Amino acid sequence: MATSLARLLPELRACRHCEPALPLGAKPIFQLDSRAPILIASQAPGRIAHEKGRPFDDASGERLRAWLGVSRETFYDPACFAILPMGMCFPGQGASGDLPPRPECAPLWRQRLLDALPQVRLTLAIGQYALAWHLQRQASVDALVADWRAGLARGLLPLPHPSPRNQRWLKERPWFEAEVLPALRQAVAQALGGP
Repeated sequence: MATSLARLLPELRACRHCEPALPLGAKPIFQLDSRAPILIASQAPGRIAHEKGRPFDDASGERLRAWLGVSRETFYDPACFAILPMGMCFPGQGASGDLPPRPECAPLWRQRLLDALPQVRLTLAIGQYALAWHLQRQASVDALVADWRAGLARGLLPLPHPSPRNQRWLKERPWFEAEVLPALRQAVAQALGGP
């Protein structure tokens, strides 16, 4: 039997499992509500999210909200969007950006939390770690996102990370803006109860 979200959240907020490996300490960043019809399965919070205590409250979040076609208010309404990263805490920075999500986090939390989100009808898997976990396939982000129609048919839309660092990826793949984004906006509107 799945544990209720109300019982899991205090435990999640208090999690210090990876703290020795985290440069800024443990601070789980997420947005969860059992009523949410859309799950954003992301990578791990960045430094700005860690500082603000809110996921996607940065340039990546602005781009993501534009992709989704939703307002900031709707995005941060937990009854609309659940945001569950693969790693709950900021993992630190490497030579070319943030480090990967801590590998201990997903086995410890992910399935229990997903089981406590019974209303999710659409999952948006963002970035290579979320894509690999949710699609159960090892392939490049390019290949997984290019196969978006197959995922969407199952209620799971693969997306690249909306980071400004991905500007080149997006520019080299005009099909993403032309084909995926309109389908994404339509799927989001439908999941939120729109036309």
